[in-house]
Amino acid sequence: MVLRSWYMDGSSEDQRLPHLTDDTLTAAELNKLCGIEYASISDVDNYKDDPIYRDFVCEKGFTYNDIITIHPDTLPNYETKITQFFDEHLHTDDEVRLIVNGSGYFDIREVLTDRWIRIAVVKGDLIVIPQGAYHRFTTDTDNFIKAVRLFQGEPVWTPFNRSAIVDQMDARLEYLKGIK
Repeated sequence: MVLRSWYMDGSSEDQRLPHLTDDTLTAAELNKLCGIEYASISDVDNYKDDPIYRDFVCEKGFTYNDIITIHPDTLPNYETKITQFFDEHLHTDDEVRLIVNGSGYFDIREVLTDRWIRIAVVKGDLIVIPQGAYHRFTTDTDNFIKAVRLFQGEPVWTPFNRSAIVDQMDARLEYLKGIK
């Protein structure tokens, strides 16, 4: 599987549309520009036995995981939650997801140009959005994604919406040092 990503068009149409342009990026370019880590898990139905997954979990020290299913029938207040996920924010921990079914988009703000880069995620994609990186998430028009969420220690999922104050948080400043 190959990661698909591109600079987004400037359209304000439905966030669940691809907003595709011809300005694409490779996984290596995403890593250099934004610190994104990516791996493909070939047998995602048996991901716990996959050597790439096991090595990744061991190397990063992940001790907790759960599964989130984002769909109108399974996520209470679906439309409100999707709107919240799409607000530009950062976390003080890496956001790590293994997509086990469905599809969606992570958007990450490129530091140098402040443009949005859209990353399409599908079954088998393992992605790390680094702490301190401004990003957002949405499902695609299928309105369904199921993912394993990985954490180091107790799960923390506190979003800090973009602001001048958040720009000065330690996680943001450390992220910027690693990118420049």
